[in-house]
Amino acid sequence: MAPTTGLQDVSTRAGGAKSGRPLHVAIIMDGNGRWAKRRNLPRVLGHRAGVNALKRTVEGAAALGVGVMTVFGFSTENWSRPPQEVSELMGLLKAYLESDIDRLAREGVKVRIIGRRTGLAADVLAVIERAESRTSHNDAFLLQVAFNYGGRADIADAARAFAEAVERGEARAADLDEALFERHLSTAGAPAPDVIVRTSGEQRISNFLLWECAYAELVYQDVLWPDYGPEHLAAALTEYRSRDRRYGGIAVDDVAVAG
Repeated sequence: MAPTTGLQDVSTRAGGAKSGRPLHVAIIMDGNGRWAKRRNLPRVLGHRAGVNALKRTVEGAAALGVGVMTVFGFSTENWSRPPQEVSELMGLLKAYLESDIDRLAREGVKVRIIGRRTGLAADVLAVIERAESRTSHNDAFLLQVAFNYGGRADIADAARAFAEAVERGEARAADLDEALFERHLSTAGAPAPDVIVRTSGEQRISNFLLWECAYAELVYQDVLWPDYGPEHLAAALTEYRSRDRRYGGIAVDDVAVAG
């Protein structure tokens, strides 16, 4: 079963800031390669610029009312990229955690890496474990990095974990409901995202938080990720807050009209 977040201010209720819990923003950080190509630079320099964009965005998120942020760092499908690029992406996670962990820990940020640990090199695993251990007691802000992650893979892993619990006699098939299933996801204990932002102008989910995004608002922004910063996040949140989230119900105004 996946660990819980431990954040005191985070509940699993829907509704975002209107429910009194911190806003959860999930970001598909897209456009590093195109950013580099437009500048006649190697793709790896686009990824490195993307790390700086992540730092800027995380630093500015709390002031915008965000309490949970989940970013898509490396997908299970990214293993098909050239070995040199895969190696660079692995190194960037290490570099980000090692360079920023002191600041994140000092500012009360809890770091959590979601996704499969199998297949990751020992040095990458060591950095992940140090970052999570160092920030495990923080509760001001939750930063989740989806790394070696895929929405379908995570659902399959959760189903397998529950099936194995049944085989061990620790659960019954009749016990399974949505709440119990969610406890086996790698995001267990964190609230569902209120809004999913994708940069670079592309308009798709790309296997990101497939279970968790059921009622998330989708915002697509035509800016390449290395150029991203708090001002772009603010614009995304302005659009999000202009929407009426009904969760399958009807708006208050519609009720009045119907009455």
